[in-house]
Amino acid sequence: MAFFTKRYHPPGTPAGTLIEVPASEASPLRIQMIDYDEDTITIRNDIAVAECTPFLQKDSVTWMHVQGCPTEAALRDLGAAFRLHTLALEDILNTGQRPKIEPFDDQLFVVMSMPEMASGLVDVQQVSFFLGTNFVVSFCERGFASFQEIVKRLREQGSRLRSRGADFLLYSLLDMVIDQGFPVLESFGLELEGLEEEILESATGETLGRIHSVKRELILLRRMLWPQREVINQLLRGDQALVREDTLIYLRDCYDHTIQVMDLLETYRDMTASMLDIYLSSVNNHLNQTMRLLTVIATVFIPLTFIVGVYGMNFDRRAGPWSMPELGWPYGYALVWLTMIVIALSMLLFFRRRKWI
Repeated sequence: MAFFTKRYHPPGTPAGTLIEVPASEASPLRIQMIDYDEDTITIRNDIAVAECTPFLQKDSVTWMHVQGCPTEAALRDLGAAFRLHTLALEDILNTGQRPKIEPFDDQLFVVMSMPEMASGLVDVQQVSFFLGTNFVVSFCERGFASFQEIVKRLREQGSRLRSRGADFLLYSLLDMVIDQGFPVLESFGLELEGLEEEILESATGETLGRIHSVKRELILLRRMLWPQREVINQLLRGDQALVREDTLIYLRDCYDHTIQVMDLLETYRDMTASMLDIYLSSVNNHLNQTMRLLTVIATVFIPLTFIVGVYGMNFDRRAGPWSMPELGWPYGYALVWLTMIVIALSMLLFFRRRKWI
């Protein structure tokens, strides 16, 4: 089941007010700093915010990756160091935001939703980015191994990432987040294939519950992933001065990925809806087969019940020649059994030829 977290401000809280995260929800904050240009790269793990300021004054590109749930004080320090807007910092604390893009002075703030599979459940977490002239700041509450793939690419001498600016780094991070939807949807595809086979073989009430669970997860996933296409589309319009024209062609590829993700998502939603119809048809088919068998059994016993009812009447055989003379026959009992067996077999043979059974 997909789940999302969201922290709400109390009623009457002014916009831009940072609400302190409860101690139970806060997690250790880890900051990884990567400063690079075409010739050199510097990587610092678990760096303090104050140590980042000198790197911002250089002409190189600085990437700050913040992992964990920051407290109000830590977020204020980060905001002061990178001159991040208070409204954007509020959206970082208030997780569960809808994917969006907002310009703030000389910066660009982007919110994305990143789905992951955890113990068979879908977990969608918010990933936030700040793009400046020569820096990118990313916020991710929980770890994301794919971000380290970007770090590996940055370590390579002559890498395209090393020769381009901060906007190309932002594109690479956005592309990584969007592509994370493919393995999640692949898991849904495998789940739907298993459900389809189960429905055709032996559908149960548990199967129906799993179908509804998958349908609910896909609806929630669609709600969080659908706006990402509009986010990339806004970047492609060329209205953002921080995104250079030579980066737009790569963002078009990113936009294509969002369309592919949504196409897969819509396909699986349609499959889930059709599976409900198949399940109901399968249940009705099993019910019809059961009712047909019971009807055949009842039909076979109708003439047998009639015969037994006739010879179960208590007429005095000595009252007259027409008063049930069969009861006095020496082989009457065996003859009645033989007659009933012949009738039953004849009816079963008739039903078989008509393909009713």
